[in-house]
Amino acid sequence: MKILLEIDSVDRVEGYVKDALSKKKKIMGFGHAVYKTEDPRATHLRRFSKEMGERKGNSKWYEITAKLEAIMKQEKNLLPNVDAYSASTYYMMGIPLDLYTPIFAISRISGWTAHILEQYADNKLIRPRAEYIGPRNVPYVPIDER
Repeated sequence: MKILLEIDSVDRVEGYVKDALSKKKKIMGFGHAVYKTEDPRATHLRRFSKEMGERKGNSKWYEITAKLEAIMKQEKNLLPNVDAYSASTYYMMGIPLDLYTPIFAISRISGWTAHILEQYADNKLIRPRAEYIGPRNVPYVPIDER
């Protein structure tokens, strides 16, 4: 949604994308590690985003995302993932940007719980394929001081 807010107008989408790609910047909401075709969640969220915009009388965010989708397909052959259209849908629902990540996590809790139950059922630890290598023991800074 931060990208959509920065673009702010359908007229500015193409220039934004070309500039970002020339600087090797990623455009969030496109491409997926698992889905090589369209992310099935994006299919439904595209419709929700459009309907939400129509109901609210403001299709601007849907239209910007749709134009982003067309240009990203043309320029990079990347399709939208779940984040592309969920951003405008959440925004039109009045959900603050700071809650997008918690919503993303909440929707996965049942799957994460299922993995834990599977591990307990087989008494076998399922090890992730990645290991955190970032900084450790970093002091917490309250949000209002960041």
